[in-house]
Amino acid sequence: MSLSIGIVGLPNVGKSTLFKTLTKKQVLIANYPFATIDPSVGVVLVPDERVHKLSDFSKSAKKIYATVDFVDIAGLVKGASEGEGLGNKFLANIRETDAIVYVLRVFGNSDIINTQNDVNPLRDKEILDVELILKDLETVDKRIDGLSGDLRAGKKEGIKEHAVLIKAKEFLSQQKILVDQEWSDDEIEILKNFQLLTFKPRLYLLNGKPEEVGDELKNTLKNYVIVDVGTEVDADNLSRQERIELGLPELSGTDILIKKSYELLGLQTFLTTGEDETRAWTIHKGDKAPQAAGVIHSDFEQKFVKAEVIFWEDLLKAGSYAKARETGKIRTEGREYVVRDGDVIEFKHG
Repeated sequence: MSLSIGIVGLPNVGKSTLFKTLTKKQVLIANYPFATIDPSVGVVLVPDERVHKLSDFSKSAKKIYATVDFVDIAGLVKGASEGEGLGNKFLANIRETDAIVYVLRVFGNSDIINTQNDVNPLRDKEILDVELILKDLETVDKRIDGLSGDLRAGKKEGIKEHAVLIKAKEFLSQQKILVDQEWSDDEIEILKNFQLLTFKPRLYLLNGKPEEVGDELKNTLKNYVIVDVGTEVDADNLSRQERIELGLPELSGTDILIKKSYELLGLQTFLTTGEDETRAWTIHKGDKAPQAAGVIHSDFEQKFVKAEVIFWEDLLKAGSYAKARETGKIRTEGREYVVRDGDVIEFKHG
């Protein structure tokens, strides 16, 4: 399962510095060679101590982590929806991502040019929102016009789609972000077809020190992380122990961002481990055993028989698979088993 996060923001808010820091964490092992899909896309590891510990347990030849694609999208300016700056190219790049990280400037360093008159992250958020809303309005209006023939012909699906798009247009016309509104499951399925920019989940990265972030900002934003991107650049090569010794948080700000981005889309990880490799696999929360098996290979889902499951910590505590079986920690689960984050699974298939 490929996960793609777009990094957006006004010019000079720290986007490119953040991207450079993230992509230093790109996978250097053979299975995920150091690579960028193009100059602005980087494949980044999802930090996971379980992979490391299970790999030691199994004496695995390889460790393969879950990954996120981060896309550094050119700085947005007012009027981008009408082609200002990189305009439509910028917005087209966002359309291809699964979620969006807004980088908002809260730092006051006057040495870094601010394209706005002052530091005001809520105003900057509104500028970003408005440009995405205007582009979505253009997309929705175009599709509404395209449905006129279906409406005249009385086609049920066209009528249903038209009603959802009219509802979306009303929200957008009120400058409301679509992902924040209430939708039925059927409406969500229809809206997913259009890759609407404001329908994507979003996370706010507040670039600055914690003391620079005001209560109003914290109370206004739902999903946010505070990362001093400049400090993270300087601390990029430090180990966890070195970070602790220097009084920095054990997890880096970029590690927290990666994990938060992964969680933003309701994803979780199950693991497989053995002498060949220990690997983290990405699935949606709520997925059942056959769906998880299908992530490894589509045949496994179709021919699923059963799954042998143990929680990763239980396996390590047992000391061996044999001991885990003796103590009843390994369970046999069927088609209806809902996979938990951290399950170590071996699938049996026909």
